[in-house]
Amino acid sequence: MALAFADIAFTPAVRARQDRLGSGRYAAFLEEDRQGGDRLGEAERAFIEERDGFYQATVSETGWPYVQFRGGTPGFLRVIDDRTIAYADLRGNRQYLSTGNLDGNDRISLILMDYPNARRLKIWGHAVTHEGEGAEAPDGTPAERVVMIHVAAIDWNCPRHIPRRYTVEEAHDALARLQRENEVLKAETLALRRALPAGALPTH
Repeated sequence: MALAFADIAFTPAVRARQDRLGSGRYAAFLEEDRQGGDRLGEAERAFIEERDGFYQATVSETGWPYVQFRGGTPGFLRVIDDRTIAYADLRGNRQYLSTGNLDGNDRISLILMDYPNARRLKIWGHAVTHEGEGAEAPDGTPAERVVMIHVAAIDWNCPRHIPRRYTVEEAHDALARLQRENEVLKAETLALRRALPAGALPTH
């Protein structure tokens, strides 16, 4: 469907707030025109598998949300098919808050960020955890379980107000590109200077 996320996120209370604050018509407009279905395409696959982390929200049996950051080498969050993603869950502090929440309520929400390019993808779904030996992350790190997420809705969120941040690796790559460009410009400048007739350049 065109806006699967609206069926999940635009609850009666949210609708009432939208109407009170004058955005009811805007919300209705979004339902027809905004991109955000319930299937992953090639753009989503590439974006997801390039990420080195994401924010994950689950809900406890008492109704409290719990949000945590999951990180790993790019590719640790994998697209299985157009309705399924999965990741190898590495051992942490052994509180098992997220996995325990999922045992009682399988609803899950992810926010994937690309800070340098101000892009953000939101995913809603239902998660199942698979315990067992032999699971591992793409880099070979042993994992306690695999978390499979059946996608219910996605939404490419507005880039406004996303700060531009860089990881150490991203900053290093950007600096290396600038250094290469600087070397090219220096070489071009030197070649132009050498091509000029003697005495054409000022001495000071």
